[in-house]
Amino acid sequence: MTDPRVLLQQDPDGIAWVTLNRPHVHNAFDEVMIKELREIFDILAKDNACRAVVLHGEGKSFSAGADLEWMKRAGDFSHNQNLADAEYLAAMLNSLYSLNKLTIACVQGAAMGGGLGLVSCCDIVIADVASKFALSEVKIGLIPATISPYVLAAIGGRQARRYFQTGERFDGQKAYDIGLVHEVVTTAEEMQAELDQLLTHLRSNGPLAVREAKRLVMDYAGQPLSSKIMEDSAERIAAIRARPEAREGLGAFLEKRKPSWSTRDEESDNS
Repeated sequence: MTDPRVLLQQDPDGIAWVTLNRPHVHNAFDEVMIKELREIFDILAKDNACRAVVLHGEGKSFSAGADLEWMKRAGDFSHNQNLADAEYLAAMLNSLYSLNKLTIACVQGAAMGGGLGLVSCCDIVIADVASKFALSEVKIGLIPATISPYVLAAIGGRQARRYFQTGERFDGQKAYDIGLVHEVVTTAEEMQAELDQLLTHLRSNGPLAVREAKRLVMDYAGQPLSSKIMEDSAERIAAIRARPEAREGLGAFLEKRKPSWSTRDEESDNS
């Protein structure tokens, strides 16, 4: 029996750790890893106790993209087989992109091709400044089609025009400059400290509010302001104000205490 290509560990306070587990091939993914990732994301989507998902790679790299042996096999597929293969990858990526939890990618080493696609699907990205990114599909006569909606959402069309066509590599600092990465660090210790700080902020926030805040972005991003959106946004705030979580949060603020969901040791600054 082979080792799982993806590991899932869940902490009691609702943090899920998803580890790409093929370090011998720099966590390149194949159809088995794609299947395992999709199953894990589906499980976490239904887990109300899960508050955040941290995605990272075992070993030297986050993910070098598609496994060469998998790609070689796909070269002999019929059109319909290739289409089914691509659709399954697309479904996995969307399950991460639309996951109803805060998602954080911690990137070291290589994040190439589909690995960069995984990064683009996450809400927050922390990367080592020495990490190497590339949309390298054109180097082997392919295009970054399946990951393109997520990459475009992350870096915009102007930057995508360059990197989709050149396939050039760029480091963590450049990834930060073009909007792919939120924070750059220089050591593993700095990355852990940055991750810990983000999770501390998360733990002080209402779990339902976090999920609904993400849904606001998913539903409204890129949409023109309209009376329909204005009405919908008013309905959303009216609905959430009536929830027990909001009443608890307001009560905690007024009484100068931590809300019931907070697992922080220090007092929330309520900012």
